Amino acid sequence: MVITGAGESLTGNSVNYDRFQELKAFDDSKAGVKGLVDASIAKLPRIFVRPPEEVLAGDPIPSKNIQFTIPVIDLSTRRSDVVAGVRCAAEAVGFFQVVNHGIGERVLEEMLEAARGFHELPREVKAEYYSREPMRKVKFGSNFDLYKSSFANWRDTLFCVMGPHPHPLQPQELPPLCRDITIEYSKQVYKLGVTLFGLLSEALGLKPDHLKGLECVKEHALLSHYYPACPEPELTMGASKHSDPDFLTILLQDHLGGLQILHQDQWIDVPPLPGALLMSNDRFKSVEHRVLASHVGPRVSVACFFTHYFYPSTMINGPLEELLSEEFPPVYKETSVQDFIAYYYEKGLDGNSALTHFKLQRENFCAALSASKSYGAESICCMLFHLYPSTMSYGPIKELLSEDDPPVSVYKETSVRDFIAYCVEKGIDGNSALTHFKLQR
Repeated sequence: MVITGAGESLTGNSVNYDRFQELKAFDDSKAGVKGLVDASIAKLPRIFVRPPEEVLAGDPIPSKNIQFTIPVIDLSTRRSDVVAGVRCAAEAVGFFQVVNHGIGERVLEEMLEAARGFHELPREVKAEYYSREPMRKVKFGSNFDLYKSSFANWRDTLFCVMGPHPHPLQPQELPPLCRDITIEYSKQVYKLGVTLFGLLSEALGLKPDHLKGLECVKEHALLSHYYPACPEPELTMGASKHSDPDFLTILLQDHLGGLQILHQDQWIDVPPLPGALLMSNDRFKSVEHRVLASHVGPRVSVACFFTHYFYPSTMINGPLEELLSEEFPPVYKETSVQDFIAYYYEKGLDGNSALTHFKLQRENFCAALSASKSYGAESICCMLFHLYPSTMSYGPIKELLSEDDPPVSVYKETSVRDFIAYCVEKGIDGNSALTHFKLQR
């Protein structure tokens, strides 16, 4: 594989740099980032270098300027206290750690060790699982959005859809090295997920089984991430800023750290807490997070995603009706999980939340108030315009006009379309478009 160093200047042969060919060479090697480390590279390949404009535009203020502690929820305490803690953490941060969760320390340690062991297998063994096939249930790879992102992340992943779904994962489909512990951890983390969905339901003021009834636990996947030591970590990322495309994420991380969450426009380090599991789940936030590359490594983590990859759900997901009101209207439009995930993978990790694509375009209002003295009384005329393509005509609001005296209308009635058409025709000339619709007194 041809390696193009990050330190090269754009002169000589470098002017003919072909990014696609370098991406393809990396992909065809089926060795992932670990293969580059095994090749003892001293310079970061250019496909991994973060563009300067992204560094300048995308990084909030460093986390050292804020005092903040990641919420820790003890699941062994009184349930009402646990529910209150979950509600507070989910609303304020969208991220919390849980302890006394019922998964034994042995299982956690063996899961991390098995994940590390797989990624450190010989290249030819891992290559058997290397794939970019969307429908494959067990696959190894690096950067699902390799050909779409502006730079590649310094990370390899073993992806396993555990089910249940119409065609349950067979044990022999898992790599032998991590087969038994993956199955055991999967069963236990699934039980924890069911518990957490119950707590989240109660935190929302719903019945404990509400979210479970919405098929949130029908399928889950385990993603074992491997972040090797990086020769130039300041130039790249372990994982770009993103929010997860699922109902709930449960993350097991080793002792090295590197995970950060975005809170109040600042990056907050998430220090590893032995035996703790991390949860990430506008009322309950979908927290944006990232992983820093480091000279120290490898860092290993195992993420459990509760979502639908293959489960043929016909359910349309959207804001919970029980939580909506005139005061709290829906923020996101309804969509299926399959459509959401398809968009997420098409978009890639570009630093923007996939949720933005599904946000409802709220009506944008502009109002003009005018007052005039008439018959010794003050009449107020108000005209509202919004950008929704309505056929309704708008004019002075009758309830704001005097019933005792003849109303003095300042503006004539018009439709939104006519108003917008005039605005476009007029252009930005320094004059208000409302003047055009004033009645000639």
